[in-house]
Amino acid sequence: MVENIQLGLTVFAAFFAIMNPVSNTAVFVGLTGNIDKTTQKKVAYRSLFLTFMIIAVFSVFGKLIFELFGITVPALRIVGGILVFLIGYGMLQGESSKMHSGEDDNNTDIAISPLAVPILAGPGTIATAMSYSATGGFSSIIITVIVFAMMCVITYFSFIFGQEMISKLGQNGLNIITRLMGLILAVIGMQMVIEGIYGAVKAFH
Repeated sequence: MVENIQLGLTVFAAFFAIMNPVSNTAVFVGLTGNIDKTTQKKVAYRSLFLTFMIIAVFSVFGKLIFELFGITVPALRIVGGILVFLIGYGMLQGESSKMHSGEDDNNTDIAISPLAVPILAGPGTIATAMSYSATGGFSSIIITVIVFAMMCVITYFSFIFGQEMISKLGQNGLNIITRLMGLILAVIGMQMVIEGIYGAVKAFH
């Protein structure tokens, strides 16, 4: 029992550090700033639901999936990093508005990419889930999935209430935040690429 609690706390700390609800809320606002409140809630719910499903699947079948398709974590980091960098670069250029053209279907597409994949369910999150779920038996998988579900709930409320605080900044403030988050995303993306390349080179030595 004590070991399970300790594992749960460790997994929670790891997921919290990787998902970072605070910074991801700012990214969420940057991507959905021109969307109405109702659609914002749909995007938040859909992105986190998809994120949970992806991580749950990788927690249970991750090792099998990677072996089946011959995928490596470094490769996942490189591809995910490139995608995050391109998204961040677009936001730096003030192009985030292209991601939400005003139609509900297009708006909710943001929930799939870039929010669910690769920002929330990125290579680091997947690797973390696979690592902890494989530490023991069935109990480790259950603990990992439950803890991640809690993390998704926390992030959802951060997205929803974070909107209220940041919206007070006005359109100019939102534009600044969008570009700032674009810079951060571009840096995160490049860091993911670097880590992926480092991991790939290390694997061949």
